[in-house]
Amino acid sequence: MKLLVTGGAGYIGSHVVHAALQKGHEVEVVDDLSTGLVSRISTPIHRIELAQDRAEEALAEILAGGFDAVIHLAAKKQVGESVLKPEHYYRENVGGLLNLLEAMKLAKTPNLVFSSSAAAYGMPDVNRVSETEIPMPINPYGQTKLIGEWLAANSNNWGLKSLSLRYFNVAGSASRELKDTAALNLIPIVINQIRAGQVPTVFGNDYPTPDGTCIRDYVHVSDLADAHLAAVDYLESSQPKHEVFNIGTGQGSSVLEVLDGLRKISGVDFEHQVAPRRAGDPPRLVADITKAEMVMGFKATKDLNDILTSAWN
Repeated sequence: MKLLVTGGAGYIGSHVVHAALQKGHEVEVVDDLSTGLVSRISTPIHRIELAQDRAEEALAEILAGGFDAVIHLAAKKQVGESVLKPEHYYRENVGGLLNLLEAMKLAKTPNLVFSSSAAAYGMPDVNRVSETEIPMPINPYGQTKLIGEWLAANSNNWGLKSLSLRYFNVAGSASRELKDTAALNLIPIVINQIRAGQVPTVFGNDYPTPDGTCIRDYVHVSDLADAHLAAVDYLESSQPKHEVFNIGTGQGSSVLEVLDGLRKISGVDFEHQVAPRRAGDPPRLVADITKAEMVMGFKATKDLNDILTSAWN
């Protein structure tokens, strides 16, 4: 198949591109290179800012080359920044997707895999979150992802088949060349602090969890890449519609468990400090992965130790 990957020079995108090439797909990339690195990929790359006025025309011209599917990863993704700059996030994430969908309609590109997020759920009070949970995002980032799902679903009226993948906490790396260079999440942040001889901070140790710290579902980025290709295969064989799938492991790990894992892997017996809770952090966010396994045939194969080891290396 011929695939267009937006954001394909980024951390997740480059893993998707490499996995697609290994499966024999033809791949081209669209990226504005604001955070992506050309060195991560070897496929043709088109430098486009998706939210710009002329992006629709440029994208339609590319898609006219005959693509079987688009994997749309390009987006702004910092929760805190989205609270400070909500207009920017709506313009980039929603506006960029609108331009892409208009271009796909013009080019009659039939399939879309949309990069969504567990942030669309907000703070559900359940042990494991299934796709039937009513989404109630609590920040602009999560809101833009939910709106993106709605946009993809409504494009079914012209025949688009689409899947929205709600990622849980993505980490790890398939290689040094594809590593996460932006320390915006717990694991890369702590690794950078360990290497710099700093003391990692735990935000809140009084949550209603076994050790008092937040519990999250960590999924290896290589598994996530495989999930996108499983999604493309599923779209090829399905009828026009839109569906949502959780992508995680179904297993939760607390902040302290992550720190303990990094102590063992790094060989560094570092201390940590505790700070007050951050606003908007749910105590527990773990995926119910039943639907992805039963419908798409996808199940993550790597555990927390695999994630931490690859991230540290």
